[in-house]
Amino acid sequence: MAKQVSPSEAKFKINIKEGIVEIEGNDTFVERHLEKFEEICKAAIQDVVARRIDNVRNTDRIFFPKRNVHQREFTTLATSHSMKTSNKHLNRQQATLSPIPVDLKGNDNKIGLREFNDQKRPVSHYEKTAVFVYYLTKFNQQLEVKFGEILSCYEEVGEKKPSIADIVKNSIRYKGWLCQGSNKFSTVLTISGENFVGFDLPQNKDSASAVIEQHGRDLLCR
Repeated sequence: MAKQVSPSEAKFKINIKEGIVEIEGNDTFVERHLEKFEEICKAAIQDVVARRIDNVRNTDRIFFPKRNVHQREFTTLATSHSMKTSNKHLNRQQATLSPIPVDLKGNDNKIGLREFNDQKRPVSHYEKTAVFVYYLTKFNQQLEVKFGEILSCYEEVGEKKPSIADIVKNSIRYKGWLCQGSNKFSTVLTISGENFVGFDLPQNKDSASAVIEQHGRDLLCR
């Protein structure tokens, strides 16, 4: 017959924070109560966790990011729609851009654009646009150049016309050869653009190849 355990011989130690339950007593007493305490502790822990989750969900800390997510999604959609609308509007404006008559012929006082373009031999549209703006600034004494005048330069040299607005915008942002004029359809030559056209063009391909070849030799020698 199992020995009865007196209250002084039985000890319980429960640490809810760490989830520890200690039972001291004889084997019969421990086995009888251990499973019950495990079930009680598990149920208590699950209940506490569930309550904490419910409490957190009811605070602004959870709902605020959710509202932000929806707000960001709405903002993204609105921005995307705005960008599409803006691009359509810009495309319509570009479509309405027409060449503006400008004096591009040579005379006793200046060189013609065709001859000047042949001397500089620009390759990309960025280089061509810089050359045209340089010509109109230096030879025609213009303080700024309109997009329509650049289109006339393309016609004068017999080149296919690009999207001038995009070329100027990217040249301003990435090349630094041009800057914004007094309105969105005009531009101004920068010091960097003046130096590029005046001193760096035409690009000497033979000289560039020689420099690259020599640089390769130097690397091999090291």
